[in-house]
Amino acid sequence: MSIIYCPVSVIAQQKSPVIAFASDTQAPLFIETIIRKTDHNEKATELIFKDIVSVHPAALFILGDVVSLGYSDDKWKKMDTYLKWCADDTIPVYAVLGNHELMLNASEGRRQFQSRFPMHSETGYSEVIDSVAVILLNSNFSEMKDSEIVKQDNWYSRTLKQMDNDPAIKFIIVGCHHSPYSNSKVVGPSLPVQQKFVPAFIASKKCVLFLSGHSHNFERFKVQGKYFLVIGGGGGPHQPFYKTKELTHDLSHDYKPMFHYLEVKRCRDSLQITSRELKNDFSGFDDGLKFSVTNN
Repeated sequence: MSIIYCPVSVIAQQKSPVIAFASDTQAPLFIETIIRKTDHNEKATELIFKDIVSVHPAALFILGDVVSLGYSDDKWKKMDTYLKWCADDTIPVYAVLGNHELMLNASEGRRQFQSRFPMHSETGYSEVIDSVAVILLNSNFSEMKDSEIVKQDNWYSRTLKQMDNDPAIKFIIVGCHHSPYSNSKVVGPSLPVQQKFVPAFIASKKCVLFLSGHSHNFERFKVQGKYFLVIGGGGGPHQPFYKTKELTHDLSHDYKPMFHYLEVKRCRDSLQITSRELKNDFSGFDDGLKFSVTNN
């Protein structure tokens, strides 16, 4: 059953209004260590979670590919430690399914994932923090039944209308795993996400930011006046871009941190967006790219 959005939890209200987002925190698969450039990726993921805990966000949202193989107990061991750090610091963690969660054994991958993220719904769910609504959607369409796709479509449309008409909601962020726009040579853009999720996002008066992963990069696009960010820097091996021609113009073509996560903070009538990037020598994090978005 889809989870209807509800007021922010007491825990979130007691925390900083910063909201953290990460994606693609999976360790590289063996084949990826051969065909892709790696750089202590698992250590980078550990440091990302340590920095997130130090920031004490109101919540952390992970946009899929939390681990490399969702069905494997062994692949969850380190992540379970990081999730416990968050739990010990009363940081709620929400996530959506990526393709790696469903790889090789989808049913067991779903079971393992759901046991760690019990609030998750495969047909869409949401949370509201400091008047910022976060809608999380399942973009693994090939692993969904037709009835599940229709159910999610209807829930998404209905929820956006409810939130647009709710004066307590100031901004809406939409997130899924597969990126509607990307210049990655490995995964490229997702046409189904463009077709199913983007039109309603564009039409909503409160939607200001669309976040995704799958491409292991930082990318920033502006389409029909609204921002789309790819934040797949959680630990997966970096992916090459098309060199001769961009598929979609990247506003941040000169900002390409190897590892990063995102902080979002509401400041009156705008959202302040900060990319927290891991320093090249792994000695700590810097505030990298910063910009703000409004719904005016």
